[in-house]
Amino acid sequence: MRKIFTLFAVILLSLAACGTNADNDEIHMLEVEFDVPEQIDVGEPLVLEAVVSYGDEPVKDADEVTFEVWEKNDRDNAVFYDAENNEDGTYTYELTFDHDGIFEMYAHTTARDQHTMPLREIIVGEGGEYEDEEGTTFDTEGFDMHFMDVEDATIDEEVELIVHVMLDESHLADANVRYEIWHEEDEENRDWIDTTEDAEQYSANYTFEESGLYHIQVHVEDDDDLHEHAIYTVNVE
Repeated sequence: MRKIFTLFAVILLSLAACGTNADNDEIHMLEVEFDVPEQIDVGEPLVLEAVVSYGDEPVKDADEVTFEVWEKNDRDNAVFYDAENNEDGTYTYELTFDHDGIFEMYAHTTARDQHTMPLREIIVGEGGEYEDEEGTTFDTEGFDMHFMDVEDATIDEEVELIVHVMLDESHLADANVRYEIWHEEDEENRDWIDTTEDAEQYSANYTFEESGLYHIQVHVEDDDDLHEHAIYTVNVE
Protein backbone atom coordinates (compact mmCIF):
# COMPACT_ATOMS: atom_id res chain seq x y z
CA MET A 1 0.00 0.00 0.00
CA ARG A 2 2.84 2.33 0.90
CA LYS A 3 4.51 1.62 -2.47
CA ILE A 4 1.28 2.47 -4.30
CA PHE A 5 0.97 5.76 -2.39
CA THR A 6 4.60 6.64 -3.15
CA LEU A 7 4.13 5.90 -6.84
CA PHE A 8 0.98 8.02 -6.90
CA ALA A 9 2.83 10.92 -5.29
CA VAL A 10 5.63 10.69 -7.84
CA ILE A 11 3.10 10.79 -10.69
CA LEU A 12 1.43 13.88 -9.22
CA LEU A 13 4.78 15.66 -8.84
CA SER A 14 5.70 14.78 -12.42
CA LEU A 15 2.42 16.14 -13.74
CA ALA A 16 2.89 19.31 -11.75
CA ALA A 17 6.38 19.74 -13.15
CA CYS A 18 5.11 19.25 -16.68
CA GLY A 19 2.45 21.85 -16.07
CA THR A 20 5.05 24.29 -14.77
CA ASN A 21 7.26 23.75 -17.80
CA ALA A 22 4.31 24.24 -20.10
CA ASP A 23 3.53 27.54 -18.40
CA ASN A 24 7.15 28.66 -18.69
CA ASP A 25 7.24 27.77 -22.39
CA GLU A 26 3.94 29.45 -23.18
CA ILE A 27 4.20 31.91 -26.05
CA HIS A 28 2.80 35.38 -25.41
CA MET A 29 2.45 38.41 -27.63
CA LEU A 30 4.95 41.20 -27.25
CA GLU A 31 3.02 44.24 -26.04
CA VAL A 32 4.13 47.88 -26.30
CA GLU A 33 2.27 50.78 -24.69
CA PHE A 34 3.25 53.92 -26.61
CA ASP A 35 1.20 56.99 -25.76
CA VAL A 36 1.86 60.58 -26.79
CA PRO A 37 -0.16 63.73 -26.12
CA GLU A 38 -2.46 65.01 -28.84
CA GLN A 39 -0.66 68.36 -29.04
CA ILE A 40 2.45 70.11 -27.69
CA ASP A 41 4.06 73.51 -28.18
CA VAL A 42 7.08 74.19 -30.34
CA GLY A 43 10.20 73.77 -28.19
CA GLU A 44 8.35 71.92 -25.44
CA PRO A 45 10.21 68.78 -24.31
CA LEU A 46 8.47 65.56 -25.25
CA VAL A 47 9.43 62.31 -23.53
CA LEU A 48 8.74 59.37 -25.78
CA GLU A 49 8.13 56.29 -23.66
CA ALA A 50 7.58 52.69 -24.70
CA VAL A 51 6.36 50.34 -21.97
CA VAL A 52 7.28 46.84 -23.09
CA SER A 53 5.80 43.64 -21.66
CA TYR A 54 5.63 39.96 -22.50
CA GLY A 55 2.71 38.23 -20.88
CA ASP A 56 2.40 39.78 -17.43
CA GLU A 57 6.12 40.50 -17.12
CA PRO A 58 7.96 43.71 -18.04
CA VAL A 59 10.69 43.27 -20.64
CA LYS A 60 13.86 44.73 -19.15
CA ASP A 61 16.23 43.51 -21.86
CA ALA A 62 14.66 44.33 -25.23
CA ASP A 63 16.94 43.79 -28.20
CA GLU A 64 15.86 47.10 -29.74
CA VAL A 65 13.65 50.06 -28.95
CA THR A 66 14.04 52.83 -31.49
CA PHE A 67 11.75 55.78 -32.11
CA GLU A 68 11.35 56.75 -35.77
CA VAL A 69 10.01 60.31 -36.13
CA TRP A 70 9.09 62.22 -39.28
CA GLU A 71 6.94 65.12 -40.41
CA LYS A 72 3.77 64.00 -42.13
CA ASN A 73 4.29 63.10 -45.81
CA ASP A 74 8.09 63.23 -45.41
CA ARG A 75 9.06 59.82 -44.10
CA ASP A 76 12.10 59.75 -46.38
CA ASN A 77 13.69 62.18 -43.93
CA ALA A 78 12.71 60.31 -40.78
CA VAL A 79 15.09 60.50 -37.82
CA PHE A 80 15.79 57.46 -35.63
CA TYR A 81 16.38 57.81 -31.89
CA ASP A 82 17.70 54.92 -29.79
CA ALA A 83 15.73 54.75 -26.56
CA GLU A 84 17.34 54.62 -23.14
CA ASN A 85 16.67 51.38 -21.28
CA ASN A 86 15.49 52.26 -17.76
CA GLU A 87 15.77 48.56 -16.81
CA ASP A 88 12.20 48.41 -15.55
CA GLY A 89 10.40 47.66 -18.81
CA THR A 90 10.29 51.30 -19.91
CA TYR A 91 12.35 52.82 -22.70
CA THR A 92 12.53 56.58 -23.18
CA TYR A 93 13.94 59.39 -25.29
CA GLU A 94 13.41 63.15 -24.90
CA LEU A 95 13.20 65.45 -27.90
CA THR A 96 11.77 68.79 -28.97
CA PHE A 97 10.29 70.06 -32.24
CA ASP A 98 11.51 73.36 -33.68
CA HIS A 99 8.54 74.23 -35.89
CA ASP A 100 4.79 73.80 -36.27
CA GLY A 101 3.55 70.70 -37.99
CA ILE A 102 2.07 67.24 -37.69
CA PHE A 103 4.56 64.52 -36.85
CA GLU A 104 4.23 60.74 -36.97
CA MET A 105 6.33 58.20 -35.13
CA TYR A 106 6.92 54.50 -34.71
CA ALA A 107 8.23 52.79 -31.60
CA HIS A 108 10.23 50.00 -33.24
CA THR A 109 10.51 47.27 -30.63
CA THR A 110 12.22 43.90 -30.88
CA ALA A 111 12.25 41.41 -28.01
CA ARG A 112 11.54 37.73 -27.34
CA ASP A 113 11.98 36.98 -31.07
CA GLN A 114 9.09 39.29 -31.92
CA HIS A 115 8.88 42.74 -33.49
CA THR A 116 6.13 45.31 -33.14
CA MET A 117 5.97 48.98 -34.11
CA PRO A 118 2.97 50.98 -32.81
CA LEU A 119 2.29 54.16 -34.78
CA ARG A 120 1.34 57.49 -33.19
CA GLU A 121 0.73 61.07 -34.37
CA ILE A 122 1.20 64.42 -32.61
CA ILE A 123 0.35 68.03 -33.49
CA VAL A 124 3.14 70.52 -32.79
CA GLY A 125 2.20 74.16 -32.27
CA GLU A 126 -0.38 75.22 -34.83
CA GLY A 127 -0.01 72.00 -36.79
CA GLY A 128 -0.33 72.30 -40.56
CA GLU A 129 -2.19 71.26 -43.68
CA TYR A 130 -0.85 68.41 -45.80
CA GLU A 131 -1.92 66.92 -49.09
CA ASP A 132 -2.81 63.25 -49.16
CA GLU A 133 0.41 61.30 -49.64
CA GLU A 134 0.49 59.09 -52.72
CA GLY A 135 2.08 55.70 -53.05
CA THR A 136 2.06 54.68 -49.39
CA THR A 137 -1.58 53.83 -48.72
CA PHE A 138 -2.70 50.22 -48.47
CA ASP A 139 -6.02 48.52 -49.12
CA THR A 140 -5.80 46.17 -46.14
CA GLU A 141 -6.91 47.72 -42.87
CA GLY A 142 -4.14 47.67 -40.27
CA PHE A 143 -1.43 46.81 -42.83
CA ASP A 144 1.89 48.63 -43.00
CA MET A 145 5.45 47.98 -44.10
CA HIS A 146 8.77 49.64 -43.37
CA PHE A 147 11.67 49.25 -45.79
CA MET A 148 15.00 49.87 -44.07
CA ASP A 149 17.14 52.57 -45.70
CA VAL A 150 20.17 51.27 -47.57
CA GLU A 151 23.20 53.41 -46.82
CA ASP A 152 26.43 53.56 -48.86
CA ALA A 153 25.29 51.19 -51.61
CA THR A 154 28.09 50.74 -54.15
CA ILE A 155 28.51 48.85 -57.40
CA ASP A 156 29.32 45.12 -57.18
CA GLU A 157 29.03 45.00 -53.38
CA GLU A 158 26.32 42.80 -51.88
CA VAL A 159 23.87 44.56 -49.57
CA GLU A 160 21.07 43.23 -47.40
CA LEU A 161 17.59 44.52 -48.19
CA ILE A 162 15.30 44.39 -45.16
CA VAL A 163 11.59 45.11 -44.81
CA HIS A 164 9.31 44.89 -41.76
CA VAL A 165 5.73 43.85 -42.59
CA MET A 166 3.03 44.60 -40.05
CA LEU A 167 -0.65 43.80 -39.58
CA ASP A 168 -2.47 45.42 -36.67
CA GLU A 169 0.89 46.62 -35.29
CA SER A 170 2.32 43.09 -35.11
CA HIS A 171 4.68 41.23 -37.40
CA LEU A 172 2.90 39.51 -40.31
CA ALA A 173 4.36 36.00 -40.34
CA ASP A 174 4.51 33.44 -43.15
CA ALA A 175 3.90 35.96 -45.91
CA ASN A 176 5.28 35.72 -49.43
CA VAL A 177 7.48 38.81 -49.73
CA ARG A 178 9.41 39.55 -52.93
CA TYR A 179 11.49 42.44 -54.22
CA GLU A 180 11.04 43.70 -57.79
CA ILE A 181 14.18 45.70 -58.62
CA TRP A 182 15.06 47.84 -61.64
CA HIS A 183 17.34 50.72 -62.64
CA GLU A 184 15.49 53.96 -63.39
CA GLU A 185 17.03 54.09 -66.89
CA ASP A 186 16.16 50.47 -67.70
CA GLU A 187 12.60 49.79 -66.60
CA GLU A 188 12.13 46.80 -68.90
CA ASN A 189 14.78 44.67 -67.17
CA ARG A 190 13.64 43.77 -63.67
CA ASP A 191 14.97 41.31 -61.12
CA TRP A 192 12.59 39.38 -58.86
CA ILE A 193 14.14 38.39 -55.53
CA ASP A 194 12.55 36.13 -52.92
CA THR A 195 13.10 37.05 -49.29
CA THR A 196 13.76 34.96 -46.21
CA GLU A 197 11.80 35.49 -43.00
CA ASP A 198 13.92 35.69 -39.87
CA ALA A 199 13.80 37.59 -36.56
CA GLU A 200 10.49 39.31 -37.36
CA GLN A 201 11.70 40.69 -40.70
CA TYR A 202 12.03 39.73 -44.36
CA SER A 203 15.41 40.10 -46.04
CA ALA A 204 17.40 39.21 -49.15
CA ASN A 205 20.90 39.96 -50.40
CA TYR A 206 21.35 41.81 -53.68
CA THR A 207 24.25 43.19 -55.73
CA PHE A 208 23.74 46.35 -57.77
CA GLU A 209 25.67 46.26 -61.04
CA GLU A 210 25.35 49.92 -62.09
CA SER A 211 25.44 53.30 -60.42
CA GLY A 212 22.38 55.51 -60.27
CA LEU A 213 18.90 55.31 -58.84
CA TYR A 214 17.21 51.95 -58.39
CA HIS A 215 13.54 51.34 -57.68
CA ILE A 216 12.55 48.50 -55.34
CA GLN A 217 8.92 47.46 -55.29
CA VAL A 218 8.08 45.29 -52.30
CA HIS A 219 5.28 42.79 -52.95
CA VAL A 220 3.53 41.15 -49.98
CA GLU A 221 1.02 38.32 -50.33
CA ASP A 222 -0.47 35.75 -47.99
CA ASP A 223 -2.93 32.85 -48.06
CA ASP A 224 -5.87 35.14 -47.22
CA ASP A 225 -5.77 37.01 -50.55
CA LEU A 226 -3.75 39.89 -49.14
CA HIS A 227 -1.66 41.58 -51.84
CA GLU A 228 0.03 44.87 -51.03
CA HIS A 229 3.01 46.64 -52.54
CA ALA A 230 5.01 49.85 -52.22
CA ILE A 231 7.95 51.35 -54.11
CA TYR A 232 11.17 52.55 -52.47
CA THR A 233 14.43 53.88 -53.94
CA VAL A 234 18.12 53.19 -53.42
CA ASN A 235 20.92 55.39 -54.74
CA VAL A 236 23.97 53.40 -55.85
CA GLU A 237 27.40 54.97 -56.32
